[in-house]
Amino acid sequence: MRKKLLMGNWKMNKTLSEALSFAKQTDEIIALAVKHNIDLGIAPTYLCLKDVKENVNENLIVSSQNVHFEDHGAFTGEISIPMLKDINIDWSIIGHSERRTYDNETDEKCNKKIIALIQNNMTPIYCVGETLTQFENGDTKKVIDTQIRNGLANLSSEQVKNLVIAYEPVWSIGTGKNASKEIAQDICKFIRDILLDMFGEVSQDIRILYGGSVKPENIKQYLSCPDVDGALVGGASLNIDSYKQLLINII
Repeated sequence: MRKKLLMGNWKMNKTLSEALSFAKQTDEIIALAVKHNIDLGIAPTYLCLKDVKENVNENLIVSSQNVHFEDHGAFTGEISIPMLKDINIDWSIIGHSERRTYDNETDEKCNKKIIALIQNNMTPIYCVGETLTQFENGDTKKVIDTQIRNGLANLSSEQVKNLVIAYEPVWSIGTGKNASKEIAQDICKFIRDILLDMFGEVSQDIRILYGGSVKPENIKQYLSCPDVDGALVGGASLNIDSYKQLLINII
């Protein structure tokens, strides 16, 4: 039985003081998640990672939103895996659609980052998803297949067992447009079938999240799908009360 995972992606939101205020209000929510065997996490900005990590219970996953695949070098503005590990961060989101769109994040670059993370015993959350044009043209599965196979190339079944995949249709992120639960299930099942083809039975252990305008009022219907193991949530994870309600609604 795959353990549910609720991960909040804060994107470029919250000052340090705002992030700390949120962190210091999480004890009750974390206790509730532990009681119901649900993994709970947040991905603050780089600026806030260390302080948030030091001010929350160890049962709350604190993830970076990105990382470079090299461990040092002339990469202005980037953050390395050793830097994250030095502040006890061992999760990272990779390939979010906003980075693919604005920062030239290719499948091949994602692959280098995923390999580097796994080699350092860290957990990648690998994001895949199609644009509105691709969706309307019926190319969703072709796009997803390419992203999965390229992003996870040169990895073994043993290496991917703790990997997390997040399916986020680009046309639903921050737009208020929601993919139906039927679409979410169909694509998450499709992803699992690709993983089965690539890695065998370990595909049944890999958690697949849905993301895209997820809110307290619709999260339950997504997680009722057999191949949707959790949610990657943006705006609805920024407010402590909304974050708590997201959790309550999947218990």
